[in-house]
Amino acid sequence: MIVLGVESSCDETGLALYDTQRGLLSHALHSQVAMHEEYGGVVPELASRDHIRRAIPLLEQTLAQAGVTLSEVDAIAYTEGPGLAGALLVGASIACALGLAADKPVLGVHHLEGHLLSPLLAADPPAFPFIALLVSGGHTQLMRVDGVGQYTLMGETLDDAAGEAFDKSAKLLGLGYPGGPAISRLAEFGDPSAYKLPRPMLHSKDFNFSFSGLKTAVLTVVKNHHEKVIANICEQDKADIARGFVDAIVDVLTAKCVSALKHSGLKRLVIAGGVGANAQLRASLDAAAAARKFRVFYPELEFCTDNGAMIAFAGAMRLLINPQAAQKDYAFNVRPRWPLDDIKVV
Repeated sequence: MIVLGVESSCDETGLALYDTQRGLLSHALHSQVAMHEEYGGVVPELASRDHIRRAIPLLEQTLAQAGVTLSEVDAIAYTEGPGLAGALLVGASIACALGLAADKPVLGVHHLEGHLLSPLLAADPPAFPFIALLVSGGHTQLMRVDGVGQYTLMGETLDDAAGEAFDKSAKLLGLGYPGGPAISRLAEFGDPSAYKLPRPMLHSKDFNFSFSGLKTAVLTVVKNHHEKVIANICEQDKADIARGFVDAIVDVLTAKCVSALKHSGLKRLVIAGGVGANAQLRASLDAAAAARKFRVFYPELEFCTDNGAMIAFAGAMRLLINPQAAQKDYAFNVRPRWPLDDIKVV
């Protein structure tokens, strides 16, 4: 069974083909980072318009790379939510139009389920069950995953997610967009002892997160030590603050993951989402895994950000469970807000 995946939830346009027999056949991705950079963040209207421009050329590229025609595709999966409403509508309309034109069934896929299952695309995929740390954009969640559609929420962020804290703190330091990679790179040159920033909810005895206070602590350091003028901060000071910030987030995420594994009795941890590409987080989790005898699995770096491959794969997994999950009903809808624990086994 060959599934075409369409991803357009935010600022990446992704198309991919996944075959349940042969694996991932091809994928193509366009990032809008350069376009949004001058605005310091994603502009929804510009994102939607760019998805319209990019989707069909990426589709043609994906089909050509795989040597597959649209008539050979068995089903089309698209991101139904969560995400930017306008951007989601572009992907949904394109997927359903293709389905109608080619007489193929379509199904909407949860964006976060795509991220959650993306490590299964790796050469050494984890087996179910496992604990998953989902750190993608505005989401930071710990889940127990017993199978496709079998997700139990253990804890989540109560305010700013890790990704949001990265972007906002980077902006406070005058770094570019996207802020996460920029502040992580800068932290590599920082002194870990220069600024000891708070570790929110580190000892809360639950699996929830809170990073708004950490962002505020960065703001306080900038204001108190540099008279509220970012331009007065020397590059080394910026690096030291970045290092204190990254170390704080990494310490909290690592501790919560270890606690969740201990609570569940499981020995497999999966990291999914954009922050999963963070080198400091990977190093910390790898060290914890070696010390505590559990295994940690990451998606390939190219699949940490939003992409069509994870949507095609999640759609294919859903169809293996229930071939009727995809329908020839092209009256589409999108769900900009859609909790992951709302979805069930189909």
